[in-house]
Amino acid sequence: MVKKSDGLMPELPDDPASMGRIKQIRLVGGIVRRANPKALPLVALTGVGILVIFVLLGIFIGPIWLFTPFGVLIGLMGAMLLFGRFAQSAQFKAIEGQTGAAAAILQSLRGGFTTTPAIAANRNMDVVHRTVGKPGVILVGEGSPTRLPSLLAAEKKRISRIASQIPIYDFQVGDAEGQVPIKELQKKIMKLPRNLKGQAVAELNFRLNALPQALQMPKGPMPRNARMPKPPRPRSR
Repeated sequence: MVKKSDGLMPELPDDPASMGRIKQIRLVGGIVRRANPKALPLVALTGVGILVIFVLLGIFIGPIWLFTPFGVLIGLMGAMLLFGRFAQSAQFKAIEGQTGAAAAILQSLRGGFTTTPAIAANRNMDVVHRTVGKPGVILVGEGSPTRLPSLLAAEKKRISRIASQIPIYDFQVGDAEGQVPIKELQKKIMKLPRNLKGQAVAELNFRLNALPQALQMPKGPMPRNARMPKPPRPRSR
């Protein structure tokens, strides 16, 4: 079965991991080409350029038979590194502005991070995601810059009750002032200091997973005909 998507994303199978390596590269290449038509020519020029430099070094310094294989190897490495940069940029561009984009970035983090999407939300579709790792607890909000602060503050207060000595960081994803663009979120998190060790991270995760899910009361006035339930009367003996 194949999933169809508009814009930058081509038709994708249900399980991309089941594809062969070459097909995966071609699939990603198609995404990169749609996002930036100049990307693939630049990748090819980078690889060829590095090879040419090593061949010239072999001609003038010698021996060429030693420099050429190194040129091929390093040229391929340079081209693949640049290709990876373009692929990451295309990924950010494809999901930018979509609800849940921050959760997708958080779930792709490497280095012992555990992400729980949508731990808090409201009816306006403002969402808070939680990631736990060596920096501590990281809360990432998606939505309105005027409504997210209260949502993040409530979640920080809830977490601090069981993790008072643990650093808690919070970010808002978006393009408004004070928010972090989606393409910079991963870089921001990876620059955070490493405050915890592996065992402490596991224990923190266990405690946080035991927290009850935060519920948001619906906003707006109470209906006029609504009545509060009366407490039961004590029975007389």
